[in-house]
Amino acid sequence: MLSAVERKIEQFISDLNDKEVTALYAKLPHGKRLRAKLILKIAGNTLSVVKTAAIVEMIHAASLLHDDVIDDAYTRRNKPSLNALYGNKTAIMLGDILYSKGFLELNNISPEVAKIVSNAVVQLSLGELKDVSLSKAFHLDKEIYLHMIYQKTASLMEAAAGAAALLAGKDKRAYMTYGRNLGIAFQMIDDILDITMDAQTLGKPALHDFEEGKTTLPYIYLYEAMKEDERVKLQSLHRKKLSDEEAEWIKVKMQEYGIIQKSFLEAKVLVEEAITLMNERGESALSGIAMAMIERDF
Repeated sequence: MLSAVERKIEQFISDLNDKEVTALYAKLPHGKRLRAKLILKIAGNTLSVVKTAAIVEMIHAASLLHDDVIDDAYTRRNKPSLNALYGNKTAIMLGDILYSKGFLELNNISPEVAKIVSNAVVQLSLGELKDVSLSKAFHLDKEIYLHMIYQKTASLMEAAAGAAALLAGKDKRAYMTYGRNLGIAFQMIDDILDITMDAQTLGKPALHDFEEGKTTLPYIYLYEAMKEDERVKLQSLHRKKLSDEEAEWIKVKMQEYGIIQKSFLEAKVLVEEAITLMNERGESALSGIAMAMIERDF
C-alpha cells in the first residue's frame, strides 16, 4: 500500500510540470513514512485515503526542509541535506511548494480532513517558532517543552490519525489521542537518541541538540538531579561546540543519574496508553506500530 502512496506523491509533483522541482524532490530521503502507515492501517487503501497519506507525507517533508535550514543541519539520514547541496533558499522554496501543493490537494478530499490537517500545520509552525525561541536560553520548564514537542512533532501525527479515522468512519477522538501520544513519545525517543547514539547511526552529529541550545527532557531531568557545581558546568556547556571530553562528561552524568532510563520510561508510558487504546478497538496493527517506537536501539 505504501507504494501507492509513493506513486501518488510522484503524481502530485509531476502535476507541477516543473523539472527543477521534480529533480529536487528526488533528492529527498523517504524516511519511514510512519504517518502514511498510520493512515493506511486505520482507513485502508481507497483513493481518498492514499491521497491523504501522500499529502501528509509531503507536508512532513516540507517541515523537515524548513527544519534543516533553521537548525543549520547539513546532513539527514547520513546524506547531505538539501540545504547543504543547494543552499537555504532552494530548500525553503521547495518546502513552500510542497506545503502549497499539499493544501491545494486537501481541497479534493473533504472539508473536515482539510481542516484537521491544516490546523496541524499551524500547530507545527507555532512549535517550530517556539523551539527556536527556547533555544536562545537554558530553560527548565518541562511543561513548555512538552507543549512544544506536541506542536512541532505530535500535532501532524495526531492529525494523520484523526483524518484517517474520519475517512474510515471511526471515533476521531480516540485515534487522535493515539496519534498525539505516539508523536510525543517519538520526539522524546529522538531526544534520547541524540545523546546515546553515535554520529554515524544518527545521521547527524551526536549531542547536536544541546550544542544548538535545545534543552530537551533528559537535560531538564539531569539538571534537576545534579549537584550545584555540576549544574553550573552543565549550563556553561549549553549552546557551545563540545569537545570530546565535555561530551563524554555529559554522557557519564546521564548514566550516573539514570536519566536516560527515566526519560525512556516516560515515553514508554505514553506508548503503552496508546497501545491500550487501540487494543480496546481491536487495532492490533496500530499497537505494533506503537511498539516499534520504543524498541529502537539506544
